[in-house]
Amino acid sequence: MNASATGSITRAEYCVIACAEAWRGDGEILASPMGAVPSAGARLARLTFAPDLLLTDGEATLVGPDGGAEGWLPYRRHLALVTGGRRHVMMGASQIDRFGNQNISCIGDWEQPSRQLLGVRGAPVNTLNNPVSYWIPRHSPRVFVSRVDMICGVGHDSARAAGPSATRFHRIPRVVSDLGVFDFATPDRSMRLASVHPGVTVDQVREATGFALTVPADVPYTRDPSPAELALIREVVDPARARDREVRS
Repeated sequence: MNASATGSITRAEYCVIACAEAWRGDGEILASPMGAVPSAGARLARLTFAPDLLLTDGEATLVGPDGGAEGWLPYRRHLALVTGGRRHVMMGASQIDRFGNQNISCIGDWEQPSRQLLGVRGAPVNTLNNPVSYWIPRHSPRVFVSRVDMICGVGHDSARAAGPSATRFHRIPRVVSDLGVFDFATPDRSMRLASVHPGVTVDQVREATGFALTVPADVPYTRDPSPAELALIREVVDPARARDREVRS
């Protein structure tokens, strides 16, 4: 398949593929996806190119791609994986800026915010101790902002400012949105457009982003799922089509 022959592939399915790719090459590491599309991506990765990936039910059980129990993961062991860099989380973001700082706590000034969100939760520990990617199903200038209102997940500039202890395990492999895929493969570790999903233009991405992205001269399309991957997404990984409730057609 190629970009000119993908009429039957939905935007949500491209997002599943893009999320799955976040775990490529991770080896035996705990995947912690948050959201229907990242969860489908992690299960797809496990079934195809990342067979050593560990999946969790989010509580105390290691599970297979079908959700069946494979093992027990006590909390103390979970923390050991976190602090040792052996977990790769894919979180959401209410705001994210050009260096990958993430906000899920509040909108507006901390003293008197206009909106209260989830709270900081475990975002600082996640981002300083193990790889963290992000999934954003509604790409807009309200989410992709020049500067987050509060830093919850630590970005590249903030980690550098904190010194070597903050950068030992700090890594943001990718950001996936409903428009494209982004990384930080730039000299100053600011956000770069890595690919656009078929049907999306670079100008659309620029217009929906509240800061200046690094944009290569030739931006590729997000890769197509293979026929086998597409069948797994539709028949095994997400037959109930939860992905379509997160991503607009």
